[in-house]
Amino acid sequence: MTTPFLILLAVLVVLSLLRVPIAVSMICAGFAYLFAGDRDLGLVSDQIMNSLFNSYVLLAVPMFILAANVMNAGTISERLWRAADAVVGRTRGGLGHVNVTVSMIFASMSGSAVADAAGPGMMSIRMMRQVGGYPGGLAVAITAASAVIAPIIPPSIPMVLYALNTNTSVGALFLGGVVPGILMGLALMATIAIIAPRMNLPASPGQSRAATMKALAGAILPMTLPAVLLGGIWSGVFTPTEAAAVAALWAVFLGVTVYRALNLRGIWEVLRRSMQDSVIVMLLIAGAFLINYAVTAERLDQSLAALVNNAGLSRWAFLALINVIFLLLGCFFDTGTLILVVVPMLFPTVVALGIDPVHFGVMITINIMIGLVTPPFGLLLFVLGGLSETGIGETVRYLWPFLIALVICLIIVTYAPIVTLFLPSLFGF
Repeated sequence: MTTPFLILLAVLVVLSLLRVPIAVSMICAGFAYLFAGDRDLGLVSDQIMNSLFNSYVLLAVPMFILAANVMNAGTISERLWRAADAVVGRTRGGLGHVNVTVSMIFASMSGSAVADAAGPGMMSIRMMRQVGGYPGGLAVAITAASAVIAPIIPPSIPMVLYALNTNTSVGALFLGGVVPGILMGLALMATIAIIAPRMNLPASPGQSRAATMKALAGAILPMTLPAVLLGGIWSGVFTPTEAAAVAALWAVFLGVTVYRALNLRGIWEVLRRSMQDSVIVMLLIAGAFLINYAVTAERLDQSLAALVNNAGLSRWAFLALINVIFLLLGCFFDTGTLILVVVPMLFPTVVALGIDPVHFGVMITINIMIGLVTPPFGLLLFVLGGLSETGIGETVRYLWPFLIALVICLIIVTYAPIVTLFLPSLFGF
């Protein structure tokens, strides 16, 4: 490593320890590298800005953020909850099953784990604690684990970011996430079924047929969104970026016109929050582009590929090593940083070993999402713990069975590529 790159690492570490936002830390570290290396600041800035502005797929990110925020502000989450409760709530531990089911449905609309956790997730926690008498830690543990599914079942903001950095088809990644996402949901529900008798978890009170039909009817319109969204992408009617705009427009239409849950003030609040969230992501991407410029200039990605090649690692050994590394990194770093900074360093090795980019992208996304609920620094644990006023220690006590179930799913996806690649190959990707 050269002196300028060591300065970059030092600035990044120091600012991170001072709790400066990671996006700002990466931008400052990138500029420190440019100044220390006496590089043309204007030329590098021009290259990075052109890369950002010429990325059509990047427009999908603020649109999916807007769609998720609109759905959380309206009554869509409540309608999905009532419909899921009518279908799966009558079994023992039924409210836990409802929680997972709602997360799987909401995942097909939002693409964000945090949006899932803060929206339908908080409603699920309240229902489990108030109606079902669930311990607070268990309610938060189930909600955090189920929110992990949101970026796996398409659409997915992390997969859009992965596609941005690796030139992988967004449509193929979205298709690749369907089966693994469903597998994760089923694994969590199986875990709930196993622990429900031991913890004496109750079933939801039964509903009349009329109430059940009313709950299902109330979810029909929201449920058209995944069909239109994903059907449009895979049939070629519109691109993933256009699909994001359709999702945002449809969510606004439902919230304002059909359900009348949003007035002008509510719309402005949703737009304000969405702009803030989008700016954070865009700053993160800009900072990551600076770091990636330094990595490319230092040829670290090529050096890593050569190191793996000289070590004689097979693709399966390499994937096992990457899973361990990312599970550890996911405890400390956010999703955007890992996808935008670390993945580009590994991608030349992925290509050299003949690993399918779609398979690797889905595997990495699952891995990073598990990091969001891995103690001691899992982001979702802090988000839900703060919103529900539940201690992290209390949540972790109930979390381990769900964490084990998710890791088992990760292992299956890693060593059975057909789970990921079946649907993309079926649709011709």
